[in-house]
Amino acid sequence: MRPASRSGGASDAAREALRSRPRRWLVTGSAGFIGSHLVEALLDLGQDVVGLDNFATGHRRNLDQVRTAVGADAWRRHAFIEADITDLAACRDACRAVDVVLHEAALGSVPRSIEDPLRTHAANATGFLNMLVAARDAGVRRFVYAASSSTYGDHPGLPKVESVIGAPLSPYAVTKYVNELYAQVFGRCYGMATIGLRYFNVFGPRQDPKSEYAAVIPKFITAALAGKQPRIFGDGQQSRDFCHIDNVVEANFKAITSDARDVSGGVFNIACGVATDLNEVVSQIGAVLGRNIEARHEPGRAGDIKHSVADISAARRRLGYTASVSFAEGLRRTIEWYRTTR
Repeated sequence: MRPASRSGGASDAAREALRSRPRRWLVTGSAGFIGSHLVEALLDLGQDVVGLDNFATGHRRNLDQVRTAVGADAWRRHAFIEADITDLAACRDACRAVDVVLHEAALGSVPRSIEDPLRTHAANATGFLNMLVAARDAGVRRFVYAASSSTYGDHPGLPKVESVIGAPLSPYAVTKYVNELYAQVFGRCYGMATIGLRYFNVFGPRQDPKSEYAAVIPKFITAALAGKQPRIFGDGQQSRDFCHIDNVVEANFKAITSDARDVSGGVFNIACGVATDLNEVVSQIGAVLGRNIEARHEPGRAGDIKHSVADISAARRRLGYTASVSFAEGLRRTIEWYRTTR
C-alpha cells in the first residue's frame, strides 16, 4: 500500500526541483524503515539510487515492497550494495560517482546502546566518520544525515531548540552528537556541505514492530490489532513529538534543494511541534479501530526522557519545511497499512 501523500503536499516544489535535475544518490540504511521510504520517493522522481545496507536492522522485504511500489522500470535505476559502514572500502565503493548522500544507516535504540555501547559506537560513530571520509574523497556535493532528538539529553527546556542541549543520557545519544560535531568539522576543514536532521520519533509504514527495540507506535498498533494490551514502560504520561515518515521524506528533499549557503553545517529539528503522551497514543489507536484499548504498564526504563517536543521554526524558516502530515492523520495511515499488510 503506497503512502497517500507521496505524490503531493507541501514538498511539491522540492520534488519538481529534483525531477528537473536528475542526480545519482546514495541512501545508506536503504533497507531500513526511513531509508526504504527515501529510496522509493527518489525512484518515483526518476533518480538513480544506490542503496547500502548490512541488514543488521533493515529487511529485504522493505526493498521488495519498494520494487513492487515503483515498478520494474524505476527499479532498474536502483543498485544495491550489501555491506557495513564500518568497512571504509565499502563506503568508498558506494560513494563512487554519487552526487548526494542521504545517510540513514545507524544502530538505533537507547536501551540497546546501554546494553552494547561498543557496537553502537562502531556503527554510529566510526561508521559515520567512514561515510564522511568516503563522501569527501568522492567529491559528493551534499551530505544529509539523520541526527536525533536524543542529543537534547537531560536539558529540561521545552520546546527543544537546536542551539540548547544538555548532558547525554545514553551511549546512543553520545554517538548522534558526535555525528553533528564531525559533520560540522568536515564543513570547516574540507568545505563539505553537510546538513543534519534531528528526527523526533518517526513512525509510519514498514517500521518493524517485532524487534525488542522497536519504536512504540508499531508495537502499540500491532498489539492492538492482535487483540493484546500495548505495553507502556512507566505511567504513560511521558510525551513525544511523533513525526510521520512522509514529513521526514519532505525534510530530506528540502535539505537537498535549499541553498547550501543558507543551510550547510546546520542541524534542524524535524517533527510536528506537538507533544502527545503515550496514554493518548493508545487512546487514539483505539478511536481509529473503533474500540477501547487498555495498556499494560510496566516499570520505566533507564535513559528515557520524560517529555520531548520540538521547536521547528528553524527548519521552517531555513529549509522551507512544513509538517504536512499531522500526528492524527499519520496514525490513521499507519494503522491502515498495518491492518492491510498483516
